[in-house]
Amino acid sequence: MIIERAYAHRGSYDEGEWPWSVPCVRELLRDGLRFTAPVTFVVGENGSGKSTLVEALAEGFGLDPWGGSHEWRYAGHRAKSVLGAHVRFDAAPRGRRMLASWPARQGFFLRAETALDALGREGLDPDARSHGEGFLAAFRDKFLRPGLYVLDEPEAALSFSSCLELIGHIDRLARAGAQVICATHSPLLTALPGADIIEVGEHGMRRTTWQDLALVDHWRRYLADPGAYLRHVLE
Repeated sequence: MIIERAYAHRGSYDEGEWPWSVPCVRELLRDGLRFTAPVTFVVGENGSGKSTLVEALAEGFGLDPWGGSHEWRYAGHRAKSVLGAHVRFDAAPRGRRMLASWPARQGFFLRAETALDALGREGLDPDARSHGEGFLAAFRDKFLRPGLYVLDEPEAALSFSSCLELIGHIDRLARAGAQVICATHSPLLTALPGADIIEVGEHGMRRTTWQDLALVDHWRRYLADPGAYLRHVLE
């Protein structure tokens, strides 16, 4: 692992103003976030703050908020986040040298919305492959060395089989000494054995298991009886 704990300090803030109004952000300010495994999944409904949280972690590490590797710090078109500027880390033994020296840092931030643009900047031709293949190409060609890899909904462009391939890439990265933090809606990705799962919502942040995830329960129920859900949304 590279980092053991993330935290943020801000002297004063308005709890009614974004991002301080987001429960998981307030918990980060109050208690910090401890990492207990090489792979951490952050799960929650749209608007729960999971993307806000992982983007701030990426930016706190020095990764471009637009997406890309450590070599492209603030080279993109996305403004620096208010929260990311306040994020700090406690290093794991493997990450002490990396956090102490900017040239020693390794990592990548992959955002679903800007991935192809960022990958093009990294030398991967986005027009030469499909959206999903572009995502997987990043793992095959760029996600190779120990470092911090932050992913925001990487499953957005992937089929079922491609998600399974992605799980294999994430597992190999972790075994090679990297650390992965991934915001996701995917019951496939979160099933990775040994991964830590943090569910965010109105409660803030809490650790849970794959079996107890709300999204896993909903997918099970939907696949067993789609009509039980569709009757609430169809005329």
